[in-house]
Amino acid sequence: MIGFLGEYEVTLDAKGRFLLPAAFKKQVPEEWGNQYVISRGIEQCLTLYPMKNWEPIMAEIAQLNDFDPKVRQFQRYFLNGATNVEPDSAGRLLIPQTLKTYAGLEKDAVMVARVNKIEIWDKVKYQQFFENFSPDTFSSLAGEVMVKKEQ
Repeated sequence: MIGFLGEYEVTLDAKGRFLLPAAFKKQVPEEWGNQYVISRGIEQCLTLYPMKNWEPIMAEIAQLNDFDPKVRQFQRYFLNGATNVEPDSAGRLLIPQTLKTYAGLEKDAVMVARVNKIEIWDKVKYQQFFENFSPDTFSSLAGEVMVKKEQ
C-alpha cells in the first residue's frame, strides 16, 4: 500500500474528464499501471483508488457474511456506482455522469490525498467543509482519534 500526499485543483471538461495531477501520478509506482476505481465517497465526494489499493478492499468485502442484511446494505451503498477507469489517449480520466451528479461536480474540483486513496470534491463544497472547522475542533478530533489503543 502506498500513501498519497497533496491537494490539487483540477478542472472537469464538459464530458466530465480531468487530468490526474502529475504529483499524484508520481506517487503511484509505475509497475501498478494506470488502472483505477472511482466510487462514491462516504461524504458527498468521490473516491479514486489505484487498482492495487482497491483489490484488498474488495477481498475484505467478499469475506463478509452475505446473509447479514447490514452487510448487504453496506455492499450496495459502497459499491454503488464503482467504476473501473483508465486514462484516455490524452491522459484524462472520465467521471461517470451518475458519480458526477452524486458529488455535485460541474467544473472546478479539488483532489485530496486520503492515505491510500484520493478524494474528489466540488471546490465550493470542499472550501465550505473547512470554513466550519476550527483549530479547536481539529485539536479535539486529533486527541480522540490519535490515541493509541490498548493491546
